[in-house]
Amino acid sequence: MTTAPFFYAALTLVIALIGGLMPIFSKVKDDPARLKMLSGIAAGIIIASALMVVIPEGYELASGEEHTNELLLGGAILAGFLLMLILEGSGIGHAVHEEHHDHDHAHGHEHVHHGNGGWMLVFGLSLHAATDGVAIGAAAATGSIAVTATVAFAVLIHKAPAAFSLGVFSLHERTNRNDSIRDVVVFSLATPLMMLVAFYALSDLETHLIGLAMLFSAGTFLYVATVDTLPDIHNPETGRKAMLYVLLGVVILSVLLFVADASGLIAHTH
Repeated sequence: MTTAPFFYAALTLVIALIGGLMPIFSKVKDDPARLKMLSGIAAGIIIASALMVVIPEGYELASGEEHTNELLLGGAILAGFLLMLILEGSGIGHAVHEEHHDHDHAHGHEHVHHGNGGWMLVFGLSLHAATDGVAIGAAAATGSIAVTATVAFAVLIHKAPAAFSLGVFSLHERTNRNDSIRDVVVFSLATPLMMLVAFYALSDLETHLIGLAMLFSAGTFLYVATVDTLPDIHNPETGRKAMLYVLLGVVILSVLLFVADASGLIAHTH
């Protein structure tokens, strides 16, 4: 019987809370270079996870039906990518905080509060966190421990930098520290709750539907990983370093996957 991913739900919650509350209760936010490094490595891990694990497994599961339309499989990936693009273009995407930091650095300590924009950012980040939960929940529904662990690892490595960024943004936006704490808690709960919802919702569905859910999640992975790093990649002063961080993340997960495969730890869901 497939086991609910309670361990990953709890671990995700703890990591997100630590990452989000850290800038609120410490001065670690004064080291943006370290955050960029972590974000770059995390992006590489997410890209490798999407292309080497989530898409292949999702494709295999979704194409199990005799008359599967391959356009539907690609469309599921595209749908995930476009969802994040639409959210971003609507001003409620996950990367709004990047512009915020640039604004602060360029204009000293002055900060322009965005009113309802703060809530929109929390909503956008939490919605993105929810799609992470769908990815892990769908992976867990396949019954493959190795696939679930790999997808969870990719999500978890990205969770701390994302939560940290939200904590920094909220700290500047809110006049009351308790409001910042509430923002972080809402964001932190999104992934584990959706993880369990997706798991129980998908466990009783046909296998190809679980595969489509995984492909959809892969689309969100690809969008987040690329958008997180594009500003630094396009900057001639940071491009080379950002590229190396992403490549390092890809190498890290690739090595782990090949070692696990050679050790017989990866059992595909045939």
